[in-house]
Amino acid sequence: MRRTATAVTATLTLALALGACDASGGSDPGPGGTPSANVTTPASISEHESGPQSPIAYGLEVPRGATQLGPLVRYRSQRLIEAYKPDLEAAVAQQEAEEQKKREEAGEDASPSPTATTPTPDSRPSEDTFDLLEDPPRPDVTVSVMRIDGSPTQIVRRVAAQVNAVLPDADLATGDISQYCRSRDQRVTGCSLTARGMTEDERDVRITVHVDPGDVDTRTAAPSDNRRPVMTLKAEYLGDPRRGQLSQPESVDVPRDVEGDDTSNLIWPRMDVDASPEAWRLAGQQVPSDGTILLSGRRPGFAAVSASRVRAADDIAREFTEAFGRPTKDVVEDLNEISTTYTATSKKGTATATYVLSARGNYAMLFFTPAR
Repeated sequence: MRRTATAVTATLTLALALGACDASGGSDPGPGGTPSANVTTPASISEHESGPQSPIAYGLEVPRGATQLGPLVRYRSQRLIEAYKPDLEAAVAQQEAEEQKKREEAGEDASPSPTATTPTPDSRPSEDTFDLLEDPPRPDVTVSVMRIDGSPTQIVRRVAAQVNAVLPDADLATGDISQYCRSRDQRVTGCSLTARGMTEDERDVRITVHVDPGDVDTRTAAPSDNRRPVMTLKAEYLGDPRRGQLSQPESVDVPRDVEGDDTSNLIWPRMDVDASPEAWRLAGQQVPSDGTILLSGRRPGFAAVSASRVRAADDIAREFTEAFGRPTKDVVEDLNEISTTYTATSKKGTATATYVLSARGNYAMLFFTPAR
């Protein structure tokens, strides 16, 4: 059922008010202690953290030993937008016809108002892109970015076990992380895990997980990582866009641990320092100084950024994608937040940035996927 205007207004009022306030078994965890002074301190980011068992999608959750930084990123895929574009165009035409009829009855100028177009960064609408539809399509892509505080080996195994529960035919190994992790001299340089299959309620879903331990050669982690590995988890619905909207996806109970030992004997390299935000680049772009990096990574390239001002977070997201071309824009309204996603593609790759306006804070979640 369509969200009420009252609920959305209440969310905006609260969020805007806030914005105006200007490893085990072969693992080698990094040392504890205070992070370098040029990155965000743990005390300043704790309010942006979500702990273990926080829900992600389809029953997937933040595993024990990991911490999610910033909000879940939820947006509509281009496939979903294109599927509902004819409905939106019909709704716009109907609205214009009704407005013109009212003008004619009132004896006013009957010339049509400017034709509504797909929102662009110049129009900056605050309402959902598909607000004219009785039931705007729900996002079909969810992304979580996490810092690994416990054993990275165990985290990779726990995530693989979760994926097996969500996608029963995935059959991912949980006892040998070398099947997913690259290494050099027995030290992990990165992990990638991808599975596609049908959920129990017959939804075609792809789950992609990446783990970045940091730069092994320079022993440097990306900004604000506390010298720990970072993980991104992306869940995408790939079935028929309209069919996927007929009902809410069902959640399953996922295991929260795995039995036995890992047999890979891989070691997680120790990082000595976090990179300086001033010197670090995401796809060649520096994060503006009016945003605070909560977490970041190199492979894949991402940055979770918070901002004290609403406009700053929006500008950071928009300007990041504008460096790669003229971005498209899609706005999604939920009862507790509004997400504006900008997407641009160049020869280098695809930049996606979601500005999240919520009662919890103002965020710019930046991602870059290199061209193949």
